Amino acid sequence: MSKNRELLSKIGLRLDGRRADELRRIRCKLGVFTEPDGSAYLEQGLTKILAAVYGPHQVRGNRSKAQHDAAVVNCQFSMAVFSTGERKRRPRGDRKSTEISIHLRQALTAAIKTELYPWSQIDVYVEVLHADGGIYPACVNAATLALIDAGIPLKEYVCACTASLANNDVPMLDISHQEEIIGGPTLTVAALPMSGKIVLMEMSQRFHVDHLQKVLEKALQGCRDIKHILDEAVKSHIQDVGSSTGWANTT
Repeated sequence: MSKNRELLSKIGLRLDGRRADELRRIRCKLGVFTEPDGSAYLEQGLTKILAAVYGPHQVRGNRSKAQHDAAVVNCQFSMAVFSTGERKRRPRGDRKSTEISIHLRQALTAAIKTELYPWSQIDVYVEVLHADGGIYPACVNAATLALIDAGIPLKEYVCACTASLANNDVPMLDISHQEEIIGGPTLTVAALPMSGKIVLMEMSQRFHVDHLQKVLEKALQGCRDIKHILDEAVKSHIQDVGSSTGWANTT
């Protein structure tokens, strides 16, 4: 527990200079590739993600997995071999990558209006270019932008954020890699911020029952804050596209 006290200074600052309720800087851009139907690049702190979406298209490979009432959402997560200090031998297909792919599918399926595309498939590919904590949340946020860029109808944005405790009782959000290492348990939440629905929640370790609710609320607040940031990025992208084509010219 003594390690947790190091996460927040006496003046309320974290190791990277943020306050407990402050997100890492988020920079994002839609439409970074021309080949996929939709794509996005997102930086959350030093964590950098590329996401690409293909579809909806006819189910490929095993046709038996096609659904008569909804699209099949296929997610593939991978990490570039240079994304961490240790070179990865298998950038995809290992246990962690498979688990994150499943969790991505769970979060994205909750947001996509899959019922509009029966007998179809939507492929989402996410790659980590640089990892510095909060990998899964950054992937969810990047994939959401890529889906929007692809024009796939969503019920609402799906956003994700992490939260933990500093000084044993102060909740803080958007945990960096350094904080993950020296701090206590981390809570990861993927949610639909407008409706408040939680679509995934995972703990790296157990939280005391007295702390769980306030850490959960901090993570949900992070999801709401991230939603506003992504929404502004989408509006900016639409304005840029409209300006380049001329239809957004109001003069």
